[in-house]
Amino acid sequence: MERCGWVNDDPLYLRYHDEEWGVPVHDDRKLFEFLVLESAQAGLSWYTILQKREAYRRAFAKFDPTQVAAFDEAKIAELLSEGSGIVRNRAKIEAAINNAGRFADIQARCGSFANYLWSFVDGKPIVNAFRDATEVPAQTALSELISREWKREGFRFVGPTIIYSYMQAVGMTMDHVVSCFRYASLAGSSVVC
Repeated sequence: MERCGWVNDDPLYLRYHDEEWGVPVHDDRKLFEFLVLESAQAGLSWYTILQKREAYRRAFAKFDPTQVAAFDEAKIAELLSEGSGIVRNRAKIEAAINNAGRFADIQARCGSFANYLWSFVDGKPIVNAFRDATEVPAQTALSELISREWKREGFRFVGPTIIYSYMQAVGMTMDHVVSCFRYASLAGSSVVC
Protein backbone atom coordinates (compact mmCIF):
# COMPACT_ATOMS: atom_id res chain seq x y z
CA MET A 1 0.00 0.00 0.00
CA GLU A 2 1.53 3.30 -1.07
CA ARG A 3 1.45 6.32 1.23
CA CYS A 4 2.72 9.88 1.16
CA GLY A 5 6.49 10.00 1.51
CA TRP A 6 6.53 12.09 4.71
CA VAL A 7 5.04 9.38 6.93
CA ASN A 8 7.32 6.95 8.76
CA ASP A 9 6.48 3.41 9.92
CA ASP A 10 5.49 4.31 13.51
CA PRO A 11 1.92 2.97 14.00
CA LEU A 12 0.94 6.32 15.58
CA TYR A 13 2.11 8.22 12.51
CA LEU A 14 0.59 5.70 10.10
CA ARG A 15 -2.77 5.95 11.86
CA TYR A 16 -2.65 9.75 11.69
CA HIS A 17 -1.82 9.68 7.97
CA ASP A 18 -4.33 6.96 7.13
CA GLU A 19 -7.26 8.13 9.24
CA GLU A 20 -6.98 11.86 9.94
CA TRP A 21 -4.71 13.91 7.69
CA GLY A 22 -6.69 15.56 4.92
CA VAL A 23 -10.08 14.40 6.22
CA PRO A 24 -12.52 17.35 6.47
CA VAL A 25 -13.15 18.32 10.11
CA HIS A 26 -16.30 20.20 11.13
CA ASP A 27 -16.19 19.53 14.87
CA ASP A 28 -15.17 22.66 16.77
CA ARG A 29 -13.29 20.86 19.51
CA LYS A 30 -11.24 18.95 16.95
CA LEU A 31 -10.61 22.19 15.06
CA PHE A 32 -9.33 23.79 18.27
CA GLU A 33 -7.17 20.75 18.96
CA PHE A 34 -5.44 21.09 15.60
CA LEU A 35 -5.00 24.83 16.13
CA VAL A 36 -3.18 24.19 19.42
CA LEU A 37 -1.09 21.37 17.95
CA GLU A 38 -0.17 23.13 14.71
CA SER A 39 0.84 26.28 16.60
CA ALA A 40 2.95 24.16 18.96
CA GLN A 41 4.65 22.61 15.94
CA ALA A 42 6.27 25.89 14.83
CA GLY A 43 9.96 25.13 14.43
CA LEU A 44 9.49 21.45 15.25
CA SER A 45 8.42 18.34 13.37
CA TRP A 46 4.81 17.22 13.28
CA TYR A 47 5.98 13.78 14.42
CA THR A 48 7.33 15.34 17.64
CA ILE A 49 3.99 17.02 18.35
CA LEU A 50 2.01 13.91 17.43
CA GLN A 51 3.97 11.94 20.03
CA LYS A 52 2.95 14.55 22.63
CA ARG A 53 -0.69 14.73 21.54
CA GLU A 54 -2.11 12.88 24.55
CA ALA A 55 -0.09 15.09 26.90
CA TYR A 56 -1.52 18.14 25.11
CA ARG A 57 -5.02 16.69 25.46
CA ARG A 58 -4.53 16.38 29.23
CA ALA A 59 -2.78 19.72 29.60
CA PHE A 60 -5.31 21.69 27.55
CA ALA A 61 -8.58 20.48 29.11
CA LYS A 62 -9.35 17.98 26.34
CA PHE A 63 -9.15 20.95 23.96
CA ASP A 64 -12.14 22.77 25.40
CA PRO A 65 -11.52 26.36 24.24
CA THR A 66 -13.68 27.90 26.99
CA GLN A 67 -11.68 26.19 29.72
CA VAL A 68 -8.35 26.95 28.04
CA ALA A 69 -9.23 30.64 27.65
CA ALA A 70 -9.58 30.82 31.44
CA PHE A 71 -6.08 29.45 32.19
CA ASP A 72 -4.20 31.73 34.58
CA GLU A 73 -0.56 32.29 35.49
CA ALA A 74 -0.57 29.31 37.89
CA LYS A 75 -1.77 27.06 35.07
CA ILE A 76 0.90 28.46 32.75
CA ALA A 77 3.54 27.63 35.39
CA GLU A 78 2.16 24.10 35.61
CA LEU A 79 2.29 23.72 31.82
CA LEU A 80 5.89 24.95 31.80
CA SER A 81 6.91 22.28 34.31
CA GLU A 82 8.83 19.25 33.14
CA GLY A 83 5.99 16.89 34.04
CA SER A 84 3.49 18.42 31.61
CA GLY A 85 4.74 16.38 28.65
CA ILE A 86 4.19 19.23 26.21
CA VAL A 87 6.62 21.60 24.51
CA ARG A 88 7.58 23.95 27.32
CA ASN A 89 7.60 27.22 25.42
CA ARG A 90 5.91 30.13 27.21
CA ALA A 91 5.09 32.00 24.00
CA LYS A 92 3.38 28.96 22.47
CA ILE A 93 1.44 28.22 25.67
CA GLU A 94 0.31 31.82 26.00
CA ALA A 95 -0.65 31.83 22.32
CA ALA A 96 -2.82 28.72 22.82
CA ILE A 97 -4.61 30.41 25.73
CA ASN A 98 -5.06 33.63 23.77
CA ASN A 99 -6.23 31.71 20.70
CA ALA A 100 -8.80 29.85 22.80
CA GLY A 101 -10.42 33.19 23.61
CA ARG A 102 -10.39 34.30 19.97
CA PHE A 103 -11.76 30.89 18.94
CA ALA A 104 -14.64 31.26 21.43
CA ASP A 105 -15.34 34.79 20.17
CA ILE A 106 -15.71 33.46 16.63
CA GLN A 107 -17.94 30.62 17.84
CA ALA A 108 -20.23 33.16 19.48
CA ARG A 109 -20.27 35.42 16.43
CA CYS A 110 -20.63 32.74 13.72
CA GLY A 111 -22.52 29.94 15.48
CA SER A 112 -19.47 27.67 15.26
CA PHE A 113 -15.83 27.98 14.40
CA ALA A 114 -16.42 25.46 11.60
CA ASN A 115 -18.88 27.83 9.91
CA TYR A 116 -16.26 30.57 9.94
CA LEU A 117 -13.35 28.36 8.91
CA TRP A 118 -15.04 26.57 6.04
CA SER A 119 -16.34 29.85 4.59
CA PHE A 120 -12.78 30.47 3.36
CA VAL A 121 -13.19 27.56 0.90
CA ASP A 122 -16.94 27.86 0.26
CA GLY A 123 -17.54 24.77 2.38
CA LYS A 124 -15.59 22.42 0.08
CA PRO A 125 -12.05 21.09 0.40
CA ILE A 126 -9.47 22.12 -2.15
CA VAL A 127 -8.09 18.95 -3.70
CA ASN A 128 -4.64 19.16 -5.21
CA ALA A 129 -3.08 16.61 -7.54
CA PHE A 130 0.56 16.52 -6.51
CA ARG A 131 2.62 13.61 -7.81
CA ASP A 132 5.44 14.05 -5.29
CA ALA A 133 5.64 15.49 -1.78
CA THR A 134 8.26 17.96 -2.99
CA GLU A 135 5.53 19.68 -5.04
CA VAL A 136 3.44 20.47 -1.96
CA PRO A 137 3.84 24.13 -1.02
CA ALA A 138 4.65 25.33 2.49
CA GLN A 139 2.07 28.10 2.11
CA THR A 140 -0.35 29.46 -0.46
CA ALA A 141 -2.11 32.73 -1.22
CA LEU A 142 -5.11 31.41 0.71
CA SER A 143 -3.06 30.52 3.79
CA GLU A 144 -1.56 34.01 3.63
CA LEU A 145 -5.05 35.52 3.51
CA ILE A 146 -6.30 33.41 6.43
CA SER A 147 -3.15 34.23 8.41
CA ARG A 148 -3.76 37.97 7.94
CA GLU A 149 -7.43 37.59 8.91
CA TRP A 150 -6.63 35.56 12.02
CA LYS A 151 -3.94 37.98 13.11
CA ARG A 152 -6.50 40.78 12.69
CA GLU A 153 -8.83 38.71 14.92
CA GLY A 154 -6.04 38.60 17.53
CA PHE A 155 -4.74 35.04 17.03
CA ARG A 156 -1.04 34.35 17.57
CA PHE A 157 1.36 31.75 16.11
CA VAL A 158 -0.73 31.67 12.94
CA GLY A 159 1.71 32.52 10.17
CA PRO A 160 0.92 31.37 6.62
CA THR A 161 2.99 28.17 6.94
CA ILE A 162 1.28 27.15 10.18
CA ILE A 163 -2.09 27.98 8.61
CA TYR A 164 -1.32 25.84 5.56
CA SER A 165 -0.37 22.91 7.80
CA TYR A 166 -3.62 23.49 9.69
CA MET A 167 -5.59 23.52 6.43
CA GLN A 168 -4.01 20.18 5.49
CA ALA A 169 -4.65 18.66 8.91
CA VAL A 170 -8.35 19.59 8.99
CA GLY A 171 -8.99 18.71 5.35
CA MET A 172 -9.56 22.21 3.96
CA THR A 173 -6.91 21.28 1.45
CA MET A 174 -6.23 17.67 0.55
CA ASP A 175 -2.58 17.17 -0.27
CA HIS A 176 -2.16 13.40 -0.29
CA VAL A 177 -0.08 12.66 -3.39
CA VAL A 178 -2.04 11.01 -6.19
CA SER A 179 -0.23 7.69 -5.75
CA CYS A 180 -1.20 7.52 -2.05
CA PHE A 181 -3.95 5.02 -1.28
CA ARG A 182 -5.92 7.79 0.53
CA TYR A 183 -6.01 10.10 -2.48
CA ALA A 184 -8.93 8.60 -4.39
CA SER A 185 -11.26 8.29 -1.40
CA LEU A 186 -10.56 11.83 -0.19
CA ALA A 187 -10.57 13.44 -3.63
CA GLY A 188 -14.11 12.10 -4.06
CA SER A 189 -16.49 14.79 -5.21
CA SER A 190 -14.29 17.75 -4.33
CA VAL A 191 -12.93 20.21 -6.82
CA VAL A 192 -9.44 19.31 -8.02
CA CYS A 193 -7.14 22.32 -8.50
